[in-house]
Amino acid sequence: MKETIKTKVLDFMENSSKKSFSMEEIAQHLGLEKSKDFKTLVQTVATMEREQLVDFNKKGKVKLPAKQNLVEGSFHANERGFGFVTIDSEEDDVYVGKENTNYALDGDLVAIEIIKADDPAEDRGAEGKVVEIRQRSITQVVGEFQLFSEEEIADTDLYGVITPKAKKLSGFKVLVSAVGVRPVDGNIVVAEITHYPEKGYSDTLEGIVKNIIGHKDEPGMDILSVLAANHVPTEFSDKALEQANQVPDTIDPNNYPERKNRQEQTIVTIDGEGAKDLDDAVSVQKLENGHFFLAVHIADVSYYVTEDSPLDKEAFERGTSVYLTDRVVPMIPQRLSNGICSLNPQVPRLAMSCEMEVDEEGTVVSYDIFPSVIQTNARMTYTAINEILEDENSETMAQYKDLVPMFQSMKELHEILEAMRTRRGALTFEDNEAQVVVDESGHPLDIVLNQRGVGERMIESFMLCANETIAKHYDQLNLPFIYRIHEAPDEEKLQQFFDFAATLGILVKNKKGKVSPKELQAVVENAAEKPESMVINMMLLRSMQQAHYSEENVGHYGLAAEYYTHFTSPIRRYPDLLVHRLIRSYWKDASKQQQGRWSKKIPEIAQHSSDMERRAVDCERDVDSMKKAEYMQDHIDEEFEGVISSVVKFGFFVELPNTIEGLIHVSDLKNDYFQFIESQLALVGEHTGQTYKIGQQVTVRVTKANPETREVDFELAGNSQTSQPKAENGRNRKQRRKKQSEPASKQDNKGKKDKKKNKKKKKPFYKDAPKNKRNKK
Repeated sequence: MKETIKTKVLDFMENSSKKSFSMEEIAQHLGLEKSKDFKTLVQTVATMEREQLVDFNKKGKVKLPAKQNLVEGSFHANERGFGFVTIDSEEDDVYVGKENTNYALDGDLVAIEIIKADDPAEDRGAEGKVVEIRQRSITQVVGEFQLFSEEEIADTDLYGVITPKAKKLSGFKVLVSAVGVRPVDGNIVVAEITHYPEKGYSDTLEGIVKNIIGHKDEPGMDILSVLAANHVPTEFSDKALEQANQVPDTIDPNNYPERKNRQEQTIVTIDGEGAKDLDDAVSVQKLENGHFFLAVHIADVSYYVTEDSPLDKEAFERGTSVYLTDRVVPMIPQRLSNGICSLNPQVPRLAMSCEMEVDEEGTVVSYDIFPSVIQTNARMTYTAINEILEDENSETMAQYKDLVPMFQSMKELHEILEAMRTRRGALTFEDNEAQVVVDESGHPLDIVLNQRGVGERMIESFMLCANETIAKHYDQLNLPFIYRIHEAPDEEKLQQFFDFAATLGILVKNKKGKVSPKELQAVVENAAEKPESMVINMMLLRSMQQAHYSEENVGHYGLAAEYYTHFTSPIRRYPDLLVHRLIRSYWKDASKQQQGRWSKKIPEIAQHSSDMERRAVDCERDVDSMKKAEYMQDHIDEEFEGVISSVVKFGFFVELPNTIEGLIHVSDLKNDYFQFIESQLALVGEHTGQTYKIGQQVTVRVTKANPETREVDFELAGNSQTSQPKAENGRNRKQRRKKQSEPASKQDNKGKKDKKKNKKKKKPFYKDAPKNKRNKK
């Protein structure tokens, strides 16, 4: 009844020329003048006011609310209470003050009203107010459960409270309704949210426990908590496992007469020592015409993981394998990834092959793509290859004497391909990659820097060559396909980089419009021998966009490649599995109907795969920073040499040679009052002139390390902290301290997130190159 009246009231008011109405006027128009009907009308209008469907003017008449010009976007919460809303990825975010968030949580889809327009002249962005929360991003939380006493449970009808693991929810508590699963004190649990923050309960959520992960003191529970918080599944469905168990452990090559047999070809796998899922193998031969024969054989995972099967659905949902400090969460069950799909030595395996002829300039002059049966001759490691090709270790060379000539040809071809990529402008930066070494209980013992030798870079060259060849082939056939793309940098961000480089004395041609990768490569090369090289590399990285998957081929800017896809890792990446499936599909049927089917499916797969890739990266970073903070707990009060890697209004971050990064807060700089000079990314003392800027070497002391928040705090030590402050009256001191404690601006927060590494070894910035097994190919 009330819903019907509500609809009639709104229709009447919206279609009337009048702007406000008395209750009597509404009642008369709707025929609700009888006492009982009028009472129902009054109750309905009161409800409509609470729902903000109508308002009352000063004379007590009913009116429709003033229409607001609302815009929709994604809300990004800051730990200090305020946030930003992204409306357009190519536009600046809208700042939302703490008092205007309307209890929105990080990731929520919100509608906002712009209350202050941006002012480019003052370099001030727009400010908004959240009017409506249209979709909640957080539907469940993971955290540590604290059990209430029996008396408290009876009084409150709550089992207890959860402390969330997610950093963005660190200021919230989650009350657990006394229904369903009852955890014990100290359990790590997953709870479904039933009530969100509201007036009077701004820091409180309520939920029902749906799953108990384990107890907080169990080994490995910290990593499992991160996986659960990021919604990464760790178990396969019974149907998927059943399908995997039905796959045979061996194959008979005679059963595959339609495949090209390459068992007589000399083929090897080259991976890290700990790799078990060997999904790529290579063969190289120098031809009489001076060209090179390059064969890249990839495990034919799509033969076993068939479209829309239980295994395929699981692989799609995961999108990628997740590589953490002491474990891997695989995309497909290990019975396949470490078994029949792994190109183990001396056993026949099904593969998808790309054989290429490469000339002396690195150009692929001919190629063939086909399903095959292969048998690798040896399982090589990067260490062994580097000993053969870099150190010429006699024992290792003697052990693999029959293969050494091929390895030397591989090196020669790699150098040709690398030079080709450099000529066309592929961007390469220096980088450090660290591996956290843990004991059996998961406690970090050491942090080891990974070195990339010729073996790692050689496999990278061969995989890139195959990926480009596959992408070019299907793009030129004009068939629906999935590509790995990387768009050109945003012009405004690139201009900001040029301006910054100029302040460091790096001469960059200040140009408008599109800048080619080769022009940026020249900037990196010119700065390579200068002290500011790390700063230049880092700032250029920040101006770049993220690579992702797409059905539209726009090329790969970082690689300076016109065509690029991911073909070489179908065990651990779903797009590669899809590429294999597309190849097989088009061989059988390239009709318009088949093309139409794939045209509809590929965009969703590309978007989901990109999202799952970002989820995996976030998860890996969370675990990495957590373990690094845990490692530094054993080094409190110790001193280290480091380099300033980022400067923001509230302080600066210092990176140690082992890649651990910590914050020195501006309040801990005791010798002066420091102002943030944004154009120089530096903190400058008002009285002493002491300056702290990116790239500067400092000595620090570890003061705090918290694995829960994944944060490490430093203070300056030794000669890094000068002690020459000038006298200042108390009032001015308080004013400056107050100013330094104010909420950071958007740039401050961005600076805090953009922690970059002290660079040493060359590695492409776009991260499509090897990182152990995970970033290989």
